[in-house]
Amino acid sequence: MSGIKSLQRTKKTEDPAASASAASASTVSAAVSAAASEPAAVPAPASPSGHSDADATYDSIEGKAANEGESNWDRIATSFDDMNLKEPLLRGIYAHGFEKPSVIQQRGILPILTGNDTIVQAQSGSGKTGTFCIAILQTIDTTEKYTQALILAPTRELAQQIQTVARSLGHFLGLTSHACVGGTVVRDDIKTLRDGVQLVVGTPGRVYDMINRSALNLNRCKMFVLDEADEMLSLGFKDQIHNVFKYLPSQVQVVLCSATMPQEILELSQNFMRNPKLILVKRDELTLEGIKQFYIKLDSEANKFETLCDLYETIAIAQSIIFCSTRRRVDELTEMMTQRDFTVSAMHSEMSPQEREEIFNLFRSGTTRVLIATDLLSRGIDVQQVSLVINYDIPTSYEKYIHRIGRSGRHGRKGVAINFITERDMANLQQIERFYNTQIEEMPENIKDYL
Repeated sequence: MSGIKSLQRTKKTEDPAASASAASASTVSAAVSAAASEPAAVPAPASPSGHSDADATYDSIEGKAANEGESNWDRIATSFDDMNLKEPLLRGIYAHGFEKPSVIQQRGILPILTGNDTIVQAQSGSGKTGTFCIAILQTIDTTEKYTQALILAPTRELAQQIQTVARSLGHFLGLTSHACVGGTVVRDDIKTLRDGVQLVVGTPGRVYDMINRSALNLNRCKMFVLDEADEMLSLGFKDQIHNVFKYLPSQVQVVLCSATMPQEILELSQNFMRNPKLILVKRDELTLEGIKQFYIKLDSEANKFETLCDLYETIAIAQSIIFCSTRRRVDELTEMMTQRDFTVSAMHSEMSPQEREEIFNLFRSGTTRVLIATDLLSRGIDVQQVSLVINYDIPTSYEKYIHRIGRSGRHGRKGVAINFITERDMANLQQIERFYNTQIEEMPENIKDYL
């Protein structure tokens, strides 16, 4: 298939303790190619507002319905002490600030610990990173120096954040880990990896480069985690993921995690996962109970900027993120707000890795309080002080919407999402409401009371 070496996975029996039998030869490349060659979704009719499908419909491959299937794992551990974790790991968990497992941690850690391939889908800010990090740390043998677990994430910021969590949780284990991301000195990566690290967290491009340079050896890797799996298995990343995956042992345990898991991704996963345990939430449970969603309807795009300025002059906000649809839009809005004496920072993919890291660290520390960004920042990034998300532009898919608003209201805190819309956006907003079975109300005058 396109000259890419086939990758075989052996199906496991339902009983994890049973010996592997009934081999099923499937390839990641074939699976992804099949998904990519599916007929395009049938366009929806023109919206009631009279705008074209391109303006008003979410019926694209990006917006296919999330899975409505059922979880197939029902064991729950209501405390970390009930999970038979190593004593040093338990100390790290409590020192990190976790007092009791979140709902997804109660359900998601055990299937991974028992050796199952696992798909974990849960709301943003619910503790998914802790779920797979705790499972990995329990599995790693810290007396051995070789790489035993690999986590891939779509952005360097998310990869570095995951490594920070893993290092904190594993503080008393003597864990060695490395963030393998672009924008760092290649020779430093090579030296660190050749010296031996037990956990590698990285982005697909740099990880594959390290494999090609014989710096990263995955021959004995026991666990492979894809965070933000729906994004990682999309067409933009599929070749990179396959390039890395083909160097993993055939018996590697695979874990997929994301807040959204569209049906086509679940179907694709069947080709390289073995009888995975599913921990899924229905789409109408995805919008996060703690996040109030509002909209402000405007006569035209030209009115958005003045409305934004009025909003920030009216209410006191700890920290907020403003999402725009394009890099150019981010730069323009940043310049306009700066000219009006608002202190803001901006972040998008055209910035250098060093610049992005500096900006994000300033925002995380609270030095800057307003961050204007593209969807680069919509996935996985955890800044607990963010109380407000503004969609200056409505996102282009259902999944992007849920990931954006999930930047507020982290870990059960109160959050608010405000959508700036014009008449042409109204149909899209209504589609989001129907898809997630949620309510997005017009912003009330007492918005201060929600923040």
